[in-house]
Amino acid sequence: MTTTTPPRAFVPFPTLIGDIGGTNARFALVPDETGRVIRFPTVLTADFATIDDAIAAVLPPDVTPHSAVLALAGPIQGDKVPLTNCHWVVEPKRMLARFGLDEVILLNDFEALSLSLPALAGDDLVSIGSGTPLANAAQVVVGPGTGLGAAALIHAHTWIPVPGEGGHIDLAPVSARDFEIWPHIERPHQQTDPFARIEGETLLCGSGLLRLYRAVASANGAAPRFDDPSEITAAAMDRSDADAQEALELFCVHLGRLAGNLALIFMARGGVFLAGGIAAKIAPVLKESGFREAFIDKVPHGALMDRMPTSVVVHPEPALAGITAYARHPDLFGVVTEGRRWHK
Repeated sequence: MTTTTPPRAFVPFPTLIGDIGGTNARFALVPDETGRVIRFPTVLTADFATIDDAIAAVLPPDVTPHSAVLALAGPIQGDKVPLTNCHWVVEPKRMLARFGLDEVILLNDFEALSLSLPALAGDDLVSIGSGTPLANAAQVVVGPGTGLGAAALIHAHTWIPVPGEGGHIDLAPVSARDFEIWPHIERPHQQTDPFARIEGETLLCGSGLLRLYRAVASANGAAPRFDDPSEITAAAMDRSDADAQEALELFCVHLGRLAGNLALIFMARGGVFLAGGIAAKIAPVLKESGFREAFIDKVPHGALMDRMPTSVVVHPEPALAGITAYARHPDLFGVVTEGRRWHK
């Protein structure tokens, strides 16, 4: 595949883009500012030793990208960037040499998601509760998946993404039922630290739902029936298992509390968006659950919270859409590339 697009000094076309999570890696090619984005097959991170091997597997022989903009599930630091929930270590300098790229830019995965927020509307979203977004107000995206990610988008003459590790802030018991269940929660670092904290990602991800379900069953004096998050979700949604139902309800409530905390921090009057495959799958449950009530329950700011809209992102690939928007018009976003941009 050839291109006649003139080279640009910043994010030159064609641009390889990627959304790299703990389980799946999604790649596509942005040929120019207006052409159709070419989507490559999704690959499993577990199937490849390195991200470079995965890219080599999906790139057709006649495709020669000039740049790459990749969103990674983890903080971007240094020339070797390990992913939080898989074995890949991204080395941009090696990538430049192997694929003949002019430039590599690395983003946080939820930072990339945040770049898509201003354009989401209509069928891209499922609203939960009331609230009306304010134009150019701060927005927050949070999403449970293999892990738990979060980011904000702030408008100050341009849209400025604020990446972070919001999925690792603390969770705490609130209700009487929480205090009954909390002692039964398995903590990932409990073997080395018996007082290991319970963070957002402890409960609000795929493996977190399993921990929550096992804790509920244990608190009820019952043996758990399921050992897979998808089985728990299915049993909860078809109401065939009471422990699974309670676990999924509590999952929604804890997600509401954490999302509300982030909304307060950023004063997210532009909306709070739940992204990722889990949120989209359980959207009907989220609408009927205690999510919204938990989100609003921030005394003395309940009225303020009630005015903030919350919704589930059901767009099939919002992170790739966000990276595409940035690759085509980097001038429209205040993305800080210092320490995250490599070039020849």
